[in-house]
Amino acid sequence: MTDHFKGRQFNQSVITFAVGYYLRYNISYRDLVEMMRDRGIFVHHTTLMRWVQHYSPIMRALWRKRHRRTSKSWRMDETYIKIKGQWNYLYRAIDSHGLTLDFELRKHRDYQSAYHFLKRLLTTYGRPDCLVTDQYAGTLKAIKQVIKDGLLVKANHQCSKYRNNLIEQDHRLIKHVLVKSSGFQSLRTALKTLSGIEVMHQLHKVSQREPSLFGFSSSQSLVELLVQ
Repeated sequence: MTDHFKGRQFNQSVITFAVGYYLRYNISYRDLVEMMRDRGIFVHHTTLMRWVQHYSPIMRALWRKRHRRTSKSWRMDETYIKIKGQWNYLYRAIDSHGLTLDFELRKHRDYQSAYHFLKRLLTTYGRPDCLVTDQYAGTLKAIKQVIKDGLLVKANHQCSKYRNNLIEQDHRLIKHVLVKSSGFQSLRTALKTLSGIEVMHQLHKVSQREPSLFGFSSSQSLVELLVQ
């Protein structure tokens, strides 16, 4: 087992509390500094940011390694994220249970972006029985190409705005966490942070299927992911 907390100035419980809360709730780093100060823990907001940037990619890698099973009915869509004052596009795919299969940040919303994302998605998980998308021209062109590539069967693709409501609602839950952030300054930092937000979102969804007496704990869920 890899010790992801070895050599850190603060112990595991402090780090998982900070990282878990930031990735789960609509708070800023400075809000989190105040919350931790009230608990007798004094840490700078830049340290919190470094923790989030360090642990989020680890969380994503561990989640993907341990949760390979998925339903065969998927929804794929994109939404927008502001990075350094410019709109970028977050491509996402979820299964029928609402669990995120994959996501990718792109500078443009076009055929190339949609095709790159779809090809990686289908190569990783195989062919779905049903893939629902919207009717955006770039996405439809990408769908035609992955069908030509043999990665998808035409009969298994559907265009349905109504059926895509599931992922559109899911976008809102992800973006809600970002409201109080100071804004991303690069694609790299945005991708790392979103990795952690996505995983925390999945951990919460999984916990909702098996509700416990005390409900969901972001820090405890993070500990279980990192120390297994």
